[in-house]
Amino acid sequence: MKYLSTRNSNLDFSFFEILFQGLSKDGGLFLPHEWPSIDVNILKNKTYQEVALEVIHPYVFNEISINDLKKIIDESYQGFSHSKIAPVTAIDQNKYILELFYGPTFAFKDYALQFLGNLFKYALPKASKKLTVLGATSGDTGSAAIHAFRGKQDINVFILHPHNRVSDVQRRQMTTVQDDNIFNIAINGNFDDCQKIVKELFIDDELQQHTSLTAINSINWARLMAQVVYYFWAYLQIDEQEINFIVPSGNFGNVFSANVAKKMGLPVKHLHIATNENDILHSSINKGIMKKNIVKQTYSPSMDIQVSSNFERQLFESSGRNSEVIKDLFREFALQNSYILDRNILDDIKLVYTSSAVSDEQTLLTIKKVKEKYNYLADPHTSTGLNTLFDKDPGEPWVSLACAHPAKFGKAIEKSIGKPPIMPKDLSKLFDKEEKMTILDNNKKDLKSLILSKI
Repeated sequence: MKYLSTRNSNLDFSFFEILFQGLSKDGGLFLPHEWPSIDVNILKNKTYQEVALEVIHPYVFNEISINDLKKIIDESYQGFSHSKIAPVTAIDQNKYILELFYGPTFAFKDYALQFLGNLFKYALPKASKKLTVLGATSGDTGSAAIHAFRGKQDINVFILHPHNRVSDVQRRQMTTVQDDNIFNIAINGNFDDCQKIVKELFIDDELQQHTSLTAINSINWARLMAQVVYYFWAYLQIDEQEINFIVPSGNFGNVFSANVAKKMGLPVKHLHIATNENDILHSSINKGIMKKNIVKQTYSPSMDIQVSSNFERQLFESSGRNSEVIKDLFREFALQNSYILDRNILDDIKLVYTSSAVSDEQTLLTIKKVKEKYNYLADPHTSTGLNTLFDKDPGEPWVSLACAHPAKFGKAIEKSIGKPPIMPKDLSKLFDKEEKMTILDNNKKDLKSLILSKI
């Protein structure tokens, strides 16, 4: 399996080359030259780990042996607290919730980042290099990455989050980790500012000369590769002819992973994207207008995003894999902060996705409604998807993704149902621990200086 960039389809990189690079030097995102196919029938009666092995192996073919990949996968999911790893819960006729909060940080990002952490641990000795992991988080990616990489030899981790724009639990899951290789950076800005700094540093020649930078955001293909697994896993638990998914999405990586599963042979009929009031994805798909607006602070902070990095991967697919078109598109978007999508590209996107935008008020009302009707407590991100699930036809199966444990967003839950959620012991302990973070202004210069002083 070889890999290209969305901005240079002539590249022919190996899996390990794109794993360590994370983001292509041309600013594009890596994708495989072709999509492998899987017969879903061979996956029946397998465990989550066995399904993961079948789904992931084609992407690393010949670079990691089956036995080594199996060890990496087994180690990645051994600490998850549910026997099914990612169970499906039925709440009504043909209406299901795929629960993705049984990892160490109680969020769906654990499913990819525990795997990525162990993948780096396996690959580093073979590469004979030290790594600097650099990432931006709107809430959950950061803590999942920190818990995946903490204490790992020859890896330094710098995670940026928007100062005072993540929940208390999300922040403390990052800042209470005291390992010497972990550096938490609070940026005076929003998530898009954090992501912009990260992307600028990845193409900074001086920094690259001093260290090997790698990405843990979903711009790193290995993240998405691991997320594809739970879509197959959901299908196997429901055991229907076809399946539909509702995916709360900010950065587009999770829902693009669902489309990858479809390309690999999973019988997916509909993919619906639920966004919050920061609705650039809804606007792009519904109206064909990519327009960068001011980021609103909401009860679903992990979706407070106006530039969805992974949407570039879908644009590349919908352009007929034309990297010149994508290069021109993002050059204009960077200059104008807006772009009107070509009709053919938009029509192709609409063949795959529908979308909706859910207000803060609707989010809280949905949490309350789901609790009263089904005695199910959902976090605010999950709620944006459940808002749509209510209206879906019960004649066909719909699975909505549960992104995080509700206890991570206690203030929103209490505002919705009148009392705080029950806090798992591992989360309640966070409030007794000392925090460690550095607050920086919104520019790459200060962060670059900090990284160079610490590595």
